Amino acid sequence: MSSTTADPVLQPGMLQEVSEDVFAYVQPDGTWWINNTGLLVGRSGVTSVDSCATERRTRAYLEAIRTVTPRSVKTLINTHHHGDHTHGNWLFDDATIVAHEGTRAGVIAAGVMATQEFWTPFDFGEIRLAPPFLTYTEGVTLWVDDLRCEVLHVGTPAHTTNDSVVWIPERHTLFAGDLLFSGGTPFLVMGSLAGAIEVLEQVVGPLGAQTIVPGHGPVAGAGLVDDVLGYLRWLDDVARDAHAAGVAPLEAARGTDLGPYADWTDAERIVGNLHRAYAELDGAPRGARIDVGAALRDMVAYNGGRPLTCRA
Repeated sequence: MSSTTADPVLQPGMLQEVSEDVFAYVQPDGTWWINNTGLLVGRSGVTSVDSCATERRTRAYLEAIRTVTPRSVKTLINTHHHGDHTHGNWLFDDATIVAHEGTRAGVIAAGVMATQEFWTPFDFGEIRLAPPFLTYTEGVTLWVDDLRCEVLHVGTPAHTTNDSVVWIPERHTLFAGDLLFSGGTPFLVMGSLAGAIEVLEQVVGPLGAQTIVPGHGPVAGAGLVDDVLGYLRWLDDVARDAHAAGVAPLEAARGTDLGPYADWTDAERIVGNLHRAYAELDGAPRGARIDVGAALRDMVAYNGGRPLTCRA
């Protein structure tokens, strides 16, 4: 099964005002390494939520910011450590880079990806590692003029071991990072299936967000939380049945009808997600290290032996 069936020319990133002076920067089509960012425009400067994977994409994002304000980015929040959300940090020259302490550690540990063996080739451009240098353990309150923004660590491994969200209560607006994908398959290899379910049930859902900017894919409403929870619960059932039957993750994925999730992008992630679920069923704690390379090789095998399609 292929991650995409065609290779069209993608649209550039697009700014979408989701509330007054609050914008999502949505990069179609939201597949591998093509993330969303966001910005909040204040009188004294701009706050950005995440950067992009490549130099070219981050520079395009900065150009888009200049179409709505001449003010510079003073604060950059990273929702987690993955390179598609942090590699462009270095281009925000004078910004204070804020994140969970685990995000700083993760950015430093991961470095810049040295190989693209699992994906179709793409050009990172110049990347200089720029980890967050103002960190928190539970959260921090950020003010954009008089607008209160709560930057909240979700408390347990989920997409990664260091996920945070940016919640704007007055506007009922949430920047969810990669806890939520819109129209795309979630990816849990470096986090936790059990934790992802818990976070959506106990942290994200109760916020009552009406507008959600996901880490990848189109801006969505409150129903996105239930959509992703449906996938995670379904995946948990698949994992438990296959694990009990002694079926390896790749073979379990090949034998599974994706049903309502068949049209979600990057379907091969089911294999990596099963690797993570199996580790937890074997007793590993949430977020424990697993063989990510083995999981990715199985995902390539599920993809017909072809590298995973990336157009970053």
